Amino acid sequence: MNKYINEQIRALLEEPDMIAALANVSACIMESYDCLNWSGFYLVKNGELVLGPFQGRTACTHIQFDKGVCGKCYSDAETQKIDDVLAFPGHIACDSASRSELCVPVIVHGKVSAEIDLDSPQKNRFTDDEKTEMEQAASDIAEAWIRFSWTAN
Repeated sequence: MNKYINEQIRALLEEPDMIAALANVSACIMESYDCLNWSGFYLVKNGELVLGPFQGRTACTHIQFDKGVCGKCYSDAETQKIDDVLAFPGHIACDSASRSELCVPVIVHGKVSAEIDLDSPQKNRFTDDEKTEMEQAASDIAEAWIRFSWTAN
């Protein structure tokens, strides 16, 4: 457990520009957690998930709401902690090296507005503590979203 990551993320969310803030949050996560090949955001735009600020390897740009781990996170409005993405029905292989994934919805005014998405080349990579930390980060992002009147469109 990284007991300081949420403090760091809250400090980065003092930035009123959404892209700048989320870019630094994705970098903070990438630097704080070992064995990640991707840390970033998908934003809800024009009826789909669209790539937002991230750190790591090239990623899928558009994801439909009913596709992959990110689509399930959106559809269920619930965190998805997938220990083996190859066993996940309909997994989208944006990076063929990824083996586990943690996807957390950012819920603003009762609707998923964005997602935190983390990928690792290691199976069973994500812990319950990290899930809790990223759920807190999503809550803090939602608060910043409201405070600064962010919009993904």
